[in-house]
Amino acid sequence: MRMDMNVVVLFGKLAAPPELRTFESGSSLVRCLVTVRTSAPRRRVDVVPVILWDPDAEDPLLAAAAGTKVFAVCSVQRRFWTADEARLSRLEVVARHIEVEATSELGTGVPAKVTAEST
Repeated sequence: MRMDMNVVVLFGKLAAPPELRTFESGSSLVRCLVTVRTSAPRRRVDVVPVILWDPDAEDPLLAAAAGTKVFAVCSVQRRFWTADEARLSRLEVVARHIEVEATSELGTGVPAKVTAEST
């Protein structure tokens, strides 16, 4: 049986506070940079841009600070658009589910959850 799968799982820390963008269409997205450190097969640090479409206004992710631990379940998607009469594309890591570690500023110390389905 053949099964296609497009799953990206990230566990790391925010490199910077998330950025909220709202478009003329009314859609919005949060862009966050997730820092992931690995030691095998060699030491490296990757900073992965992750987007979350149409978050709720009260999602804990919007109030998260740099250094906050996050767990994200995502997929890789290619987005196409036209600019200056040229067809462009980009691969994006799009979150389906993000859990944000709660801090004293965000809540009670129990992990707060942010969930969204990608469009």
